[in-house]
Amino acid sequence: MSTTVSRWRTEAYARLNARLSAVVGDKTAKAFGKLGLATVGDLLQHVPRRYMSGTELSDLSGLKEGEEIAVLAEVAGTREHSMAGGRARLEATITDGHGRLGVAFFGRAQLIRYWQSQLAKGSRGIFAGKVGVFREQFQLSHPDFVMLDEYGKYAGGSKANEVLAEVTRTDLIGIYPATAKLRTWNIAESVNLALDYLGDVEDPVPAAVRTRAGVVPLTEALRAVHQPQTRPEAARGLERLKFDEAFSIGLAMARRKAIARSHPAVPRPRRTGGILDAFDATLPFELTAGQQQTAEQIFDDLGQQHPMQRLLQGEVGSGKTVVAVRAMLAVVDAGGQAAFLAPTEVLATQHFQTITRMLGELAAGGTLDAADQATQVVLITGSMPAARRREALLAAASGEAGIVIGTHALLNDQVQFADLGLVVVDEQHRFGVEQRAALGAKAESQPHLLVMTATPIPRTVAMTSFGDLETSVLREIPAGRAEVSTVVVDVVMNPSWVPRAWERIVEEVAAGRQAYVVCSRISAGGEGKQDAGDDGFLELVGEDEEPRQPAIAVEDLYAELSSGPLSRLRTAMLHGRMSAEDKDDVMRRFAAGELDVLISTTVIEVGVDVPNASIMAICDADRFGISQLHQLRGRIGRGAHPGVCLLMSSSPADSDAAMRLHEVAATRDGFQLAEADLRLRREGDVLGAEQSGRRSSLRLLRVLRDGDLIGQAREIADDCLAQDPELSDPGLADIVDKIEAPEWLERA
Repeated sequence: MSTTVSRWRTEAYARLNARLSAVVGDKTAKAFGKLGLATVGDLLQHVPRRYMSGTELSDLSGLKEGEEIAVLAEVAGTREHSMAGGRARLEATITDGHGRLGVAFFGRAQLIRYWQSQLAKGSRGIFAGKVGVFREQFQLSHPDFVMLDEYGKYAGGSKANEVLAEVTRTDLIGIYPATAKLRTWNIAESVNLALDYLGDVEDPVPAAVRTRAGVVPLTEALRAVHQPQTRPEAARGLERLKFDEAFSIGLAMARRKAIARSHPAVPRPRRTGGILDAFDATLPFELTAGQQQTAEQIFDDLGQQHPMQRLLQGEVGSGKTVVAVRAMLAVVDAGGQAAFLAPTEVLATQHFQTITRMLGELAAGGTLDAADQATQVVLITGSMPAARRREALLAAASGEAGIVIGTHALLNDQVQFADLGLVVVDEQHRFGVEQRAALGAKAESQPHLLVMTATPIPRTVAMTSFGDLETSVLREIPAGRAEVSTVVVDVVMNPSWVPRAWERIVEEVAAGRQAYVVCSRISAGGEGKQDAGDDGFLELVGEDEEPRQPAIAVEDLYAELSSGPLSRLRTAMLHGRMSAEDKDDVMRRFAAGELDVLISTTVIEVGVDVPNASIMAICDADRFGISQLHQLRGRIGRGAHPGVCLLMSSSPADSDAAMRLHEVAATRDGFQLAEADLRLRREGDVLGAEQSGRRSSLRLLRVLRDGDLIGQAREIADDCLAQDPELSDPGLADIVDKIEAPEWLERA
């Protein structure tokens, strides 16, 4: 495999990956950069969002202010208004037969009269511009337009529309996602130049693959998408482009898995009579069938001479931590060490405390009265006191610490291991591939890898995002977990429910329970991502929704509740800007039952385990995504006490945000919610920066809609790599080079 993505083996990929500036010029290429398009291939993958026939009127009912549009409509009438200085204004009304849209032009009287002659009542044309509002009505101000004859062909228009006239010579007119500086016909003109530049190059995908997939050749597909004569022709072309995207992902994932398997790893077979058996003997509960099955899969992987690459995804509260601990102890029994990587200091500390508590005396390795099988468990974070950090580093480097838990601090060059045999990555979506590779590079031979997520992943997402990993799934919740009921609290329609929510918390505490109150930001004047760091990833969604009042800040709410409705309770505040010592102290006190209510940001989203907590109120819940609400709710009902989750929202009942909340309230099935999440949100980050190490997204595929195509492409890709493991076929080699990032692939 080449070590640079610029060295293409086929003419097709060389031309597709040519800089766009070489074809359309620097100025236009810069404008395309705003759309994220940099190469000829990027532009040709920028397909029309819809097609317009010159004989079919557009639907004007869904217009939005500020939107760039191109519509085919009929002129309902015009009216000229004289202005000072020999200038005039032309007002026209266009219609789709039902709704109406105003159009306004300004200029010298002679030009206005020319435009008016073009816009005869009853004539049809394509009008393109930005939707504005004038006198409370939608309007296009000075749109570009082209008039069509009865056959939908060019019949005249504004002086700048020779390009648009050329576009209308086809039977179908593609309407592209556009900007103010790149209108749809400007894009179409550039696409035509790109198609001419590409020419009739040989298809880089082998003919046998195309035949098996049932898709048309590449150049035929591109012309069918951008210059179609019929809609079925456009659909066939689009199917080829979607297959290419699915196939390239599948082939890259299969190649990545093959590379991982090609590295030697030290086998870590399970040993009897060691720390793992001693740990199992102390467990106060019986493992679920899912935990046992998953553990056997992991133990089998650990015994192989190539590194384990496994994804463990599970329902919230399904017991992934126990599975991970048993895997780490198996490696310790085999003479190796395990590194447990967590995304935040709060979560790393929580894992350290949980694992140490679970192991009990087995975590006392190195002390005088330690059991023979015992090992050390150490924590390494960026804000640790220097003395404690030196002790932990020494224990890791000497091998005395069998389990090393930490944050990104584990990636520091100062952190060394005696014999790193297993890397466990918790909440894997918070880490990039480069970071996982950096930790793996600390081992003499490739360590085994177990990545975990508590956010269930639909099968098609797993195929596209994690196809290089074997997958284990935990669906079963351990016995003894209580039910949790979820209620949406509409604070606008039912303002009296807010004080009632605080009363419910008081009642739960009076019954001996504890409570969480969650906010989306720390302080007034900042939104969501100001909580970067330990507060991690806040899914502030709904960019297209109506503006709302600022979300309540945790500092403000803490002051209000602790001096008001919760004044008689023991309350504390927790957020990511607090010092590590203060955060640890608050979490320790809450876990010990010394606090009744924790008023927090999303820092408690994952890993926090306080079985006595039975109620959670999530303020401004409409500002969170489905998966994050599910994660937050998972902090309650972890013991024997029934839980109540209150989703407090000010969103209108018919909004997308309200729909998300009702989806969460309707079920606790994380896999069902993951499907709902995928339906409701945009999919731009399915292969996002957290996974690939650089921003990358699906252009044409939708993982729910195209699940069958993704599965078929993946099967074909697996077979191709099995038949040609070295990728001697230049087309296949270029596909992998295009989608991979070799700078981390070589290290992975």
